[in-house]
Amino acid sequence: MAAALGRRARLRWVHLLLGGALLMPYYLVTNVLVAVVWPESGGFLSTSLGWQFTSFALALIPGAATALHPLVRPLVSGAARALCGVPGAGLETGPSRSWAARGRTALWYTLHLLTGGLVSGVSLAVPPLVLTLIAVPVTGMLGGVRMPWGLGRSGASWWLLAPLAGVGLLAGVVALSWAAGALLARCAPVLLGPTAADRLAAAEQHAMQLALRNRLARELHDSVGHALSAVTLQAAAARRVLDADLEFVRQALAAIETTTREAVGELDTVLGLLREEGPTDTAPAPTLTGLDALLARTRAAGAALTLDAPTALDRIPPVVSREAYRIVQEGLGNALRHADQAPIRLRIAVHDDALEIDVENPIEPTTGPAPRRRGGGRGLPGIAERARLLRGEAVFGEHGGVWRLAVRLPLSGSAQ
Repeated sequence: MAAALGRRARLRWVHLLLGGALLMPYYLVTNVLVAVVWPESGGFLSTSLGWQFTSFALALIPGAATALHPLVRPLVSGAARALCGVPGAGLETGPSRSWAARGRTALWYTLHLLTGGLVSGVSLAVPPLVLTLIAVPVTGMLGGVRMPWGLGRSGASWWLLAPLAGVGLLAGVVALSWAAGALLARCAPVLLGPTAADRLAAAEQHAMQLALRNRLARELHDSVGHALSAVTLQAAAARRVLDADLEFVRQALAAIETTTREAVGELDTVLGLLREEGPTDTAPAPTLTGLDALLARTRAAGAALTLDAPTALDRIPPVVSREAYRIVQEGLGNALRHADQAPIRLRIAVHDDALEIDVENPIEPTTGPAPRRRGGGRGLPGIAERARLLRGEAVFGEHGGVWRLAVRLPLSGSAQ
């Protein structure tokens, strides 16, 4: 009894009354159409019980058609979550993306109208009858007619049956409301929950977000990592000649200032994107057209760098040019960190169908165990990932005392 009269049951009853209220416009319009098409029905709002049930059933058809609109699902999901006690995690709050989702929403809406119409009807019709039955022992009359089974003053032995029947009817209304509310609550996660298409769309959206964050992580690693490596070498070189070559120290400090300013700018851009602040194109990524500044920073770090590249780098597709810049940046940064100021050779070749990048530097022989690399070692795997996204390839390793990074990017490549 507590479950049938508790707060949740009362909220579900309100939800059912809402379904009955939503049914009324369809019901009235259907009554008009029935009166026009079948004059023998008795006209608008006929007193014939059969025609009323016929209009009730026909009214569910336009109701179901209305629920096919994509925006119906978030509305009915919100009502089900607030009034039916259905956990919000089990319901979809976005518009229906597929016809399967629309069909399930239409089925839910039709079930809501059906159960709501029945519960609303009995909730309006039964209470007056209950009061009349409870008053029968006093009046001996029911609807102006003396009770045929002898209730009232002429049949005092049966006077308790009328009030008991009234209480039974009222309990039946409560039981019907509780059962209908429980049915809707059970059906809500099935009919208003995510479909297979919804789950696939959510998975794709999650994958896109992860891919974006991974791309931003690569950008941050390549740009800031290269800048820190260059600044470290520039500061070390300036410290070694501090008393002997003040002009070189001034140039190194100026290069450190420029490098750190650019690194802070790129860091702010990446952090803003990670926090989803503003549009993603506020600060476009650098391309091979900005290669001269990158080479200048590398040389200012004390590296002996030679370049073999064509002059028409601005004709390379923007997507390929952006990824190629980051690959060159990471390749030079890797050489700065581990080549111990060995000469670096950078070659860029543009063919009809592909762009080739080669970074080479000799490995100085060392005595004793080779020094271990510090850090996460994400640079070279990041280069391989960039090349793979453009359907290219990256090969790196030591051969004949020379460390070589070779990357080939198709000019028609696009990110997967």
